[in-house]
Amino acid sequence: MTLAPVFLGSLAKRRAATLFSFIAIVLGVALGMAVQAVHEAALGEFGRGMRTLSGAADLQLVGPRGGFDEGLYATVLARPEVAAASPVIEVEARVPGVEESLKLLGVDVLALARVSPALLPQAADAADRFATLSGGLFVSEAARTALGVVPGGSLRLQAGTREIELAVAGDLPAAGEGRRLAVMDIAALQEQFGWLGRLSRIDVRLHEGANADAARAALQAAMPAGVLVEAPEAAEDQAANLSRAYRVNLTMLAAIALVTGGFLVFSAQALSVVRRRTEFAFLRAIGLARRSLFGWLLAEGAAVGLAGGVVGAALGHGLAWGALALLGGDLGAGYFEGLQPQLVFQPGVTAAYVLAGVLAGAAGAWLPAREAATVAPARALKAGDEAALADGVGRPGWAAGLLLASVAACYVPPLEGLPVGGYLAVACLLAGGVLLLPALAVGIARLLPVSGPVPARLAAARLAAAPGHAVVAAAGVLVSVALAAAMAIMVASFRDSVDEWLAQLLPADLYLRAGKASGSGYLDEALQARIAATPGVGTVSFTRHDSLRLAAGQAPVALIARPLSPDGGELPRVGGPVAGEGSALWVSEAMVDLYGWQPGEAVTLPIAGQPLRAHVAGVWRDYARQTGAVMIDLDTYRRLGGDRLANDAAIHLAPGAVARQVAEALSAAAGPGVLEVAYPGEIRAISLRIFDRTFAVTYLLEAVAVAIGLAGVAASFAALAAARRREFGMLRHLGLTRRQVGAMLAREGALAAGVGVVAGLAAGGAIGLVLIQVVNRQSFHWSMDVHVPWVSLALFGLALVALGALSAVLAGRQAMRQDAVLAVREDW
Repeated sequence: MTLAPVFLGSLAKRRAATLFSFIAIVLGVALGMAVQAVHEAALGEFGRGMRTLSGAADLQLVGPRGGFDEGLYATVLARPEVAAASPVIEVEARVPGVEESLKLLGVDVLALARVSPALLPQAADAADRFATLSGGLFVSEAARTALGVVPGGSLRLQAGTREIELAVAGDLPAAGEGRRLAVMDIAALQEQFGWLGRLSRIDVRLHEGANADAARAALQAAMPAGVLVEAPEAAEDQAANLSRAYRVNLTMLAAIALVTGGFLVFSAQALSVVRRRTEFAFLRAIGLARRSLFGWLLAEGAAVGLAGGVVGAALGHGLAWGALALLGGDLGAGYFEGLQPQLVFQPGVTAAYVLAGVLAGAAGAWLPAREAATVAPARALKAGDEAALADGVGRPGWAAGLLLASVAACYVPPLEGLPVGGYLAVACLLAGGVLLLPALAVGIARLLPVSGPVPARLAAARLAAAPGHAVVAAAGVLVSVALAAAMAIMVASFRDSVDEWLAQLLPADLYLRAGKASGSGYLDEALQARIAATPGVGTVSFTRHDSLRLAAGQAPVALIARPLSPDGGELPRVGGPVAGEGSALWVSEAMVDLYGWQPGEAVTLPIAGQPLRAHVAGVWRDYARQTGAVMIDLDTYRRLGGDRLANDAAIHLAPGAVARQVAEALSAAAGPGVLEVAYPGEIRAISLRIFDRTFAVTYLLEAVAVAIGLAGVAASFAALAAARRREFGMLRHLGLTRRQVGAMLAREGALAAGVGVVAGLAAGGAIGLVLIQVVNRQSFHWSMDVHVPWVSLALFGLALVALGALSAVLAGRQAMRQDAVLAVREDW
């Protein structure tokens, strides 16, 4: 440990370079830690909520969103392996004037006690033994606080297009902290909310010793189409699978910041090795082993990584706490909307992220440490012997191999829903780009004119003679520019595709709904007739939303019933229509990926418990539902299931009608605030605003990465300028002025940044394609058209080159201030 001050103390001498590396690692660890902590907290809270709802149930019968025949309850109770069963209706009840809905459960209190006792209500009036059968609401403490109601008061909810007022009869003492939930008698809920004869699910408790798998198989055989028998944990697993890809992609973005930090450690260590060659040679000459020198230099990088990892983990927990307090566990994508999870410290996860910071620092220091350990002491002790670092043309063979490997990785199928091949392709592209930097620097130097001002010729000559110095400065720029360019291309392509998708899906003049598709609002037949008869309305297209259960272990698939033309021309199709037997279905791209449904294929669709033989007429893009969506003609749906309700309406105005007047008339067709009327332009603007907010963290990360890359250029040139004091002194002796030396440094900085920008844009373009064609498709099951923001990228690249030149000049000013005679004194 006697050498610790010599090596670790050097970090304090190069404070700027160490600080930038430290910040990059802190950001990478903090962002990854925050995403992980928020996701784990949200998933844990979601799981606790599901366990509260299911109680002691061993199995659950689940079906479409619209429910299934309540006669199945008797079928389940008659099974010999079933000890108890509890029927449940689950409704997302809309609260007029409130943004969020209230989860409302209809339960049979007598059956509930044997299966899910945590949901047992407690009457506010202990003497009222029949309060649970009176049709009143029992509201959890979190829901009462959020909605401002108290036991003994009342709460207004929307049922269809009606507002009903229900008495708040008591509490749910075991609902759990932060759980917004209400319970009422199942018969009262069926009557009030139009659920007569239907159930959402049945919770089943088996006899002691019964085999759950065998019981599940026996029950499933007795179920109609579209009703599945699953373990209660299935919903938690489905939520984890849905949100995992989003969380992993955010973590990968954070990892890019960590990689940038590793490259900055590499730059700082590489330049430190150049400046300390004589010091290392002296230590070697007095007996320090080559391996010990390598270990101590590796420890310098690891120390930066350890400090960054510890601070980053602490900052990540702070960011996670702030995100949970402000946004809940939503993660910006709607997976855990409405949950209020609590942050839980996880020592193992925290240690893993700290270790990631250490590995990033050690990886960045590995190559400089290896090269420093191979230098001969006698050569390094010569005054003025400052050989260029990593000269030559790099390792183009390795680079070519990595680039080819990136192409092959794109064809790797997803592993448990994660685009592992896409991540591997991104890593290969970045590594291949860095290894090609020396060859690219030499190639650019050869293209530069041989005539011109002396500073320009000196800068070009240095780039050609010592490309390794440019590589040291350009490595961080390449990574940060590649990240920024790739995300700019992906986000621009995504946003442009979403905009076109919205334009094609929203051709009407007005849109009307009675609340969210999953909520308690709907348009009954009488209201549909009044809407169609409203003055100024030309034609109306109604839509009904439901969900389907197609396979065990998979999340529900959205069912959309609306008027469709035979060729599906009104849909954002991917490919043309395909004829076939039976009713025509139009499926989203997720259905192709998850279920293997192909155009022309004959499939069976469970609607209202009846199998519908149909064929896949084509595929359409759907950016709203990653679990899959099936679209069917509204008349076919109503003919099979008998469901005449609708959720929303697309309204084309009659010639000469004024949209504002028609919108006011439509709003008055039901009670105040019951119907929501919107213009297509408003819906598009809101959707794109949500899109931009979702990618806000991406924009922030891009800006941080670019700033860190430029800081790396400045730190690199500061160290290089300090190491080149004798060179500057010799140039001054030969007649160059300080202004000319500054001009030379500006050109060197511009060339180094230019090498990084050119390589970064090329790598970023390739990574952008990987993100569009592989990562997004395998993660979220949608495609998009490629849109490259050429002008923005060009301006971005030119700005970085200019900032690189400025950074080099500012970094070299201290070295240029030294007297020319003193600068070359060591050569006397």
